[in-house]
Amino acid sequence: MSRHSGLYVFCVIPEKQQKRFGKVTMNGVENEIYTIHHQNTALVVTKVTDEVLPNRNNLLAHQQTISKVMQQYTIIPMSFGNVFHSEQDALLVAQYLNPEFEKLFLELDNKMEVGLKVVVKQEWLDQLINQDAVLGEWKTGKKDLSNPANFYDQIHLGERAQNLVLGIEHRVEEEIYRPLLELADAGKQNNTIPGKVLLNAAFLIDRKVEEGFDQKVNELYELWKEKAEFKYSGPWPAYNFVNIRLRIEGKL
Repeated sequence: MSRHSGLYVFCVIPEKQQKRFGKVTMNGVENEIYTIHHQNTALVVTKVTDEVLPNRNNLLAHQQTISKVMQQYTIIPMSFGNVFHSEQDALLVAQYLNPEFEKLFLELDNKMEVGLKVVVKQEWLDQLINQDAVLGEWKTGKKDLSNPANFYDQIHLGERAQNLVLGIEHRVEEEIYRPLLELADAGKQNNTIPGKVLLNAAFLIDRKVEEGFDQKVNELYELWKEKAEFKYSGPWPAYNFVNIRLRIEGKL
C-alpha cells in the first residue's frame, strides 16, 4: 500500500522569524511543529503521512497544538483537517490570503473566544408547563391524545408547547445574551436543542475585559440558577469569528 506525505496546518500567526513549538503526534507518528513564512505571517505546520482522520488522538493533537501557540501569539485558527501536498502549495495559499490574514490579525489582536451554554432545569420547565392550563392537563394525563378524534388537539398542543419554548428562548436572549453582548466585541448564537439547550453562544472579547465579563456571567447565573445550568468555557481560539477556507479553487 502506497503512503503519501503532506503538510498539516494548525493556525496562522503574525511572525517573521522561524519558530518551533515542540513536537506533535498525528496518525501515530511524531513530528516537529514549525513555521513557514510569507511576508509578516507564518503558518504553523507539521509533516504528516496519509490522510489525517478525525479520530480522538488527532483531534486532541490539533486542539492542544493550537492552545500551545495561543499562549504566545494572536492566532487565526484553522479547522481540523487542512493538509497540503507540499510547503509550496501551503505558501501559495498564504500568499493568496495574506490581505485577509493581515486584516484578521488587527481584528483579533488581544482577543479571545469564550462560550456559554444555558441548559434548562427540568424542574423549572415542568413548573411552567403545569402553570399552563392546556399543557398541564396533557402532562397530568387528563387529556387522552391517543384517540384519533383528538387529532386537532394534538396539533394545538404542539403549537402551544413550541410557543412556550420560544418564549423561554426569547427571555434568555434578552436577559442573558444581550447583556453579555454589550461587553463583547462580537457574539454569535449557534444552534440550540429546543426544550433543553436554551442558549449556545460564543463571544469574542478583549482580554482586558475578561474579568468583567466573567463577573457578569456569574451575576447572571445567580439570577438564573434555579431555572438553568450555565456551562461557561474558554478561552478558545476565535473559531466562531474566523471563516477561512485554505484552498484556491482550480489551483489546489
